[in-house]
Amino acid sequence: MLQNENIYLFLAILPIVSFLYSSIGHGGASGYLALMALFSFAPESMKPTALLLNLFVAGIAFYYYYKEGYFNKKLFLVFAIASVPLAFIGGTIEVDASIYKKILAILLIFAILKMLNVFGKENDRTKKVKLWQGLAIGAVIGFFSGLIGIGGGIILTPVILLLHWGNMKQAAAVSALFIWVNSAAGLTGQLSSGVSIEKESLLLVAIALTGGVLGGYYGSKKINNKNLRYILAFVLIIASAKLFFI
Repeated sequence: MLQNENIYLFLAILPIVSFLYSSIGHGGASGYLALMALFSFAPESMKPTALLLNLFVAGIAFYYYYKEGYFNKKLFLVFAIASVPLAFIGGTIEVDASIYKKILAILLIFAILKMLNVFGKENDRTKKVKLWQGLAIGAVIGFFSGLIGIGGGIILTPVILLLHWGNMKQAAAVSALFIWVNSAAGLTGQLSSGVSIEKESLLLVAIALTGGVLGGYYGSKKINNKNLRYILAFVLIIASAKLFFI
């Protein structure tokens, strides 16, 4: 993994990605996968590496948002009950590289829209999510989370905001833990199917954590990094286009 000729540039960008994702309560798997795609990492190493980074960065993001009192336990459970087992199942499935890239490219669109704050409008009145809605949405997101190697927050957060099931901070807190449990389940599914984690991934974890800690702290304190988010959205657009056409 670290034999990539542009590895130092990759390592320089990695903490910026983790900072921005953590600031909005996400683990950053979609960003890590986009970055790895841009630097032509081997597809078989991308998925487990992204989920491993997710575990640490999403955990840090959740800690800060939970500390500020934004976590809604009931809202989290209604999605997580079905998502965790489906994420495990998705993690055991090996997808053809070309199909994997196309699905990832589509999912990156959600990350792009989130970074551009398309889903950023809040509603003072929040609705209660029905059990069947949470189970259905959680199951679908969980399956694709394990299949592709993401935590699912880039999909869950927009759903919560669009359907007025919570405000931005609540969505961030719920998504952070949702990402963590799905990443753990997906990674467990992969390990059980024979996938191994490269030792070099531990270095990436340490580097990503530096950005994740800062992002979780500042994001939970109402700080907006608009310009940096636009830059990341631009990077994600390039990665999505590369995955679609190359």
